Amino acid sequence: MTKTYDVLVVGAGMAGVAAAHKCAGQGGQVAIVDARPYGGTCALRGCDPKKILRRGAEIIDSARLMRGKGIDDPSLSINWHDLMRHKAGFTDPVPHSLERDLARHGVDTLHGQARFLDKGRVDIAGVSVEAGRYLIAAGAHPRPLDFPGSEHLTDSTDFLNLERLPARVLFVGGGFVSFEFAHIAARAGSSPTVIDRGRRPLKGFDPDLVDLLIERSRQVGIAVRPSTSITAVEETDSGFRVDLDVSGVPETIECDLVVHGAGREADLAGLDLDAAGVDWGPRGVKVAGHLQSTTNPAVYAAGDSADTPGLPLTPVAVFEGKLAASNMMNGTARVPDYAGVPTAVFTIPELARVGMLEQEARERGLDIDVRYHDTSGWYSNYRIGETTAAAKILVDRGTDRVVGAHLLGPEYAELINILGLAMKARLTTRQLKSMTAAYPTVGSDLGSML
Repeated sequence: MTKTYDVLVVGAGMAGVAAAHKCAGQGGQVAIVDARPYGGTCALRGCDPKKILRRGAEIIDSARLMRGKGIDDPSLSINWHDLMRHKAGFTDPVPHSLERDLARHGVDTLHGQARFLDKGRVDIAGVSVEAGRYLIAAGAHPRPLDFPGSEHLTDSTDFLNLERLPARVLFVGGGFVSFEFAHIAARAGSSPTVIDRGRRPLKGFDPDLVDLLIERSRQVGIAVRPSTSITAVEETDSGFRVDLDVSGVPETIECDLVVHGAGREADLAGLDLDAAGVDWGPRGVKVAGHLQSTTNPAVYAAGDSADTPGLPLTPVAVFEGKLAASNMMNGTARVPDYAGVPTAVFTIPELARVGMLEQEARERGLDIDVRYHDTSGWYSNYRIGETTAAAKILVDRGTDRVVGAHLLGPEYAELINILGLAMKARLTTRQLKSMTAAYPTVGSDLGSML
């Protein structure tokens, strides 16, 4: 027996759930399937639980910054077990809650690995399912590493479920995962090391601000080692022996845990997309601008499953999922608008970006005014004792509009949203500075940054 739907969504992360809701809301017969608990990476294994753990680190760091300024913190520490239990209080109810809400809106919730049988049918746990349209929103997983002993590495999912935080943690890769986890681990009493094979980590962010963040990281006990790659990992009685190549020179270090933070790729291998005639690769399904497969018109893709110019961020995945759903249901070919999408690394303090890097703007031939400020001594940061903060805003001299903004400082991940809105709405800096903000707030600093 074959089940038939108008739309089958493959992947119950935020993009898939948003798309299923939209399709069902337009009267479609919709099903969604996932082999894992509903919720996806962000809600269960990424953004949300990570930031709950970060809250503990924030409190430790805030107290340390106020030493000698009215706060004594000799006995303040993170109870890792209790912090993990607090995290689980959020993540554990998510799958059931999502399934219940989907069912309430008329979406069939299926479980199992979906595999395409041909261009129009999939198998799910031995049941044949046929749909008029398919949305692939299966997310991403850590990219395979090819050095001996790579099987000993812990991925981000397992790190977020550690019952005990080891004393010595090595993070592989200089991106979001490594830096965010290292900043949590350092405040929880661990001695983290971040290695990156490139000369500079966090390559998608402003290099001047990255340098400041690296120094701030070192101040809290995080060793950041660029131009360093792993050649082998060996398990020992006391932990792991890790062989490194440091700018061509061999070195060995010992640690208790090695964490994979060296990038992710689309999690598509198990879907047998070749049977459906779908062109795909590590970056996702090859799609046209309106998110339809270039080789199978019945298939669309969104989020980490789609090879698009969009950043690999949950909000981007959600609006791609909604747009793909609209195009599927209405036969339209609308394309996503990626303008003004901000991103942040939730270190302490956080590093945020929207728009172009300085080098990108110059390569495009823009006449930019670079408005840089060391904001560490400004009232908002003096008040909390923070000594590392800066802002770099790129303004097109011809239009007086922001084309890029780069911020490092407490609460600056909130401030970057205003600049993202300004870019999307094409506001001038004169218009932005005309805003009267509540004072004293971090938001009230924006006028001075401009």
